[in-house]
Amino acid sequence: MSHTTATPPSTATPSSSAVRALALEYKSLQEEPVEGFRVKLLNEDNLFEWEVAIFGPPDTLYQGGYFKAHMKFPPDYPYSPPSIRFLTKVWHPNVYENGDLCISILHPPVDDPQSGELPCERWNPTQNVRTILLSVISLLNEPNTYSPANVDASVMYRRWRDSQGKDNEYPNIIRKQALAANAEAKKEGIIVPMTLEDYCIKPTRKEPAEPTLDTNFYDDDFDLETEDDLPTDDDDDDGEDDDDVDNADDSGKGETT
Repeated sequence: MSHTTATPPSTATPSSSAVRALALEYKSLQEEPVEGFRVKLLNEDNLFEWEVAIFGPPDTLYQGGYFKAHMKFPPDYPYSPPSIRFLTKVWHPNVYENGDLCISILHPPVDDPQSGELPCERWNPTQNVRTILLSVISLLNEPNTYSPANVDASVMYRRWRDSQGKDNEYPNIIRKQALAANAEAKKEGIIVPMTLEDYCIKPTRKEPAEPTLDTNFYDDDFDLETEDDLPTDDDDDDGEDDDDVDNADDSGKGETT
């Protein structure tokens, strides 16, 4: 895919390393997607804004869900982390009311003891979109309740967890949202995987097409000779023998002169 420009969603000029890194990552994710995710550019002229679709993993509260998110990359990526905002309504301890996702891997690598996060859990330039997506799906199933973005959801989740399934207010909300998201997916013609087998299926990678020549290129000018048309050494020898026989016949003596 060609990109005429690659301008990030800010006035800052993007670094060439950011453009290169995002182009390579996007290509990699198209060829070998992360299980349960689809990514695409919001605008094919802009590598710095992606739409991410998250399929709820089977055998979890999110099974059957189809959750959309918007991922924005900074102009100095990968030295600074991107941000993720859910476009689909998600009730979760680590998702703000406006949809912003709060996750350690997307936090700048600064030492903040009050956050409860270790510096090694935060962003560093060796991370990439693939590791982010894997962290997101893990966080959905195992929320971080130590520093919640949604306090009410965090309290509700802990109550459900500690009751060993007796208090079902939290899972009921999640399943309701997953069903609503599934209905939206059907409107868009999206088939949401419901089994683990379907969830883990990856598209077959297409091999690049072999370059071909226009067959009319040669036909318009001259005929191609095949191997059968080309003279061989035996043909040359046979031709010489025929000439010798003809000369012998012409002499009337049955032998050459």
